[in-house]
Amino acid sequence: MATIGPPTRTAVLLGLPIAAAFTVAIAFGQTAPPRPRAPVVTWNIPSVDQLPDNEQGRLARYGRSLIAATYAHIGPNVRDPEKRFAGNNLACASCHLDAGLKKFGLLLVGAYADYPAYSKRTGREATIEDRVNNCMVRSMNGRALPADSRELAAFGTYLKVLSTGISVDADVIGQGAGSMPLLSRAADPERGQRVFNRTCASECHGTDGAGVRNATASDALGYLVPPLWGSDSFNDGAGMARLITIANFVHSNMPNGANWSQPLVSQDDAWDAGAYVVSQPRPRKADLAADFPDRLTKPADAPYGPYADGFSETQHKYGPFGPIETEDRRLRAEQSKSK
Repeated sequence: MATIGPPTRTAVLLGLPIAAAFTVAIAFGQTAPPRPRAPVVTWNIPSVDQLPDNEQGRLARYGRSLIAATYAHIGPNVRDPEKRFAGNNLACASCHLDAGLKKFGLLLVGAYADYPAYSKRTGREATIEDRVNNCMVRSMNGRALPADSRELAAFGTYLKVLSTGISVDADVIGQGAGSMPLLSRAADPERGQRVFNRTCASECHGTDGAGVRNATASDALGYLVPPLWGSDSFNDGAGMARLITIANFVHSNMPNGANWSQPLVSQDDAWDAGAYVVSQPRPRKADLAADFPDRLTKPADAPYGPYADGFSETQHKYGPFGPIETEDRRLRAEQSKSK
């Protein structure tokens, strides 16, 4: 879990292309509209540990702990039933690696600056608090945090610290999960199972995808390695349940210790392993049909309908996505002409 070391933490990034919009599907920049390109190549993050011992400093440190050990504070096994907001024993850092500080590990640096923003998923303006709660009900398979809760304030304060010095028109290089070229074929879950068993199962997620616990469930100590499917994983409305997101995440970050600059899994293997994971059973989120009221803004890899185009749910789940994106662009152009 992340500890921000010296008084100021400086990250230096290479000039990679800005991650495509789909790669931010779980990161907090997901629903932000296109912004002028003002790439942030370096950033300076105040040390959370060095912040003053006042309410803001305490909130920021609590927010970091909530990201790193969500299960211990608001998980389904914590002692106080009123604090059981998360429906699984994951941590936000299970996906937002290094507590949101890892490049192309669903980086949270700069996320606060993206909000408020129009949300394509809901069809209305969203605040940073809305975005946090979106993750609570999807990735954490739980319920929204109350607007006046200390936990929601802590999340927001930590994210604000991670946006220190970053303007609203900036693109922080390293956001998202990566931007591999789309496959020209459908991803293959059967081949992906072989890749998963060879690359991901041994000593990590297990062939059953159940991960490795830190302790027993009753201890509310979460996972050393998170489960990728099953009752204690993210639900089918989460961004990680979409193939483009998870495939890029695998390519940029897996196995543990890999990074975007030295991937250990080939692109083909990442696509197919991701397809295997998203094909597995997981909790169901109610009312997914209400997502993306403007169907033409729905991501090509959204694995649930309804859709504005004529492609099947199977193709939306496994690809190929290129024909879907081409058709959606055509339909949007027609829609614009008719206005």
